[in-house]
Amino acid sequence: MKLLVIVYADIRMLVVEKGDDMIGALAGDIIGSVYEWDNIKTKDFILFSDNCTFTDDSVLTIALADSILTGTSYVENLKQFYFWYPERGSGGNFHEWAQSPNPKPYNSWGNGAAMRISPVGYAYDNLDEVLRRAEEFTGVTHDHPEGIKGGQATAAAIFLAREGASKAEIRDYIETEFQYDLSMHVDDIRPSYEFDVSSQGTVPQAIRAFLDSNDFEDAVRTAISLGGDSDTLTCITGGIAQAFYGGVPEPISNKVYDILDDRLAEITREFMQKYCEAK
Repeated sequence: MKLLVIVYADIRMLVVEKGDDMIGALAGDIIGSVYEWDNIKTKDFILFSDNCTFTDDSVLTIALADSILTGTSYVENLKQFYFWYPERGSGGNFHEWAQSPNPKPYNSWGNGAAMRISPVGYAYDNLDEVLRRAEEFTGVTHDHPEGIKGGQATAAAIFLAREGASKAEIRDYIETEFQYDLSMHVDDIRPSYEFDVSSQGTVPQAIRAFLDSNDFEDAVRTAISLGGDSDTLTCITGGIAQAFYGGVPEPISNKVYDILDDRLAEITREFMQKYCEAK
């Protein structure tokens, strides 16, 4: 895949607290968890309802973070984390894969790989490696071209956002390299958008929700308002929005830590401490 030369015309002066990297994706998952089967079409809702929880989106994102930290095989970690958290909403194909003694990729074009890929956008220092690692980590399950494209597009958007690219530059790169149509405003997508577990039916909409937002919280609210596979869509949007806006508001990140268990919170903090510092 050829690389687009990007001129960072939009220089944003941001003060970023250390320790906020993949919290954006986890926040999106947790906030969206109550709307996956109960879609709403508005941005006006309580951000953290009493029933908000982490789903497989957060579990497998943190499993990837742990693999990057420790060098543990991602296949091994996916299986281990699945057995630690078997009832967090994994799809049927992933259930079978995780329980197989010799799991092989199952040609999935679903959105499950894009939802868990955000650590790649933070851990590596050039776009070539981000794309290569995204394909590697996606392909252990989602080896269909659409599954890989969704994982790469999400990771690339996060990387470009944290490197200072403007929204226009991010949009141009994603449209050029991945042929996603990002032309429709969320207000035009929302009325007819329905539940969709495909990568191609989730990733472009999640990116567009980010593009039409004005801060991190607004990005999450915008993604939720589309409906669809809310926790996954908002997990993707949250990861990109955090990178672009330079952090997650402290009340939101604190709430995420309150909801995560000790194991997941510890891994998240360790990953943040290693990969969050400005470079």
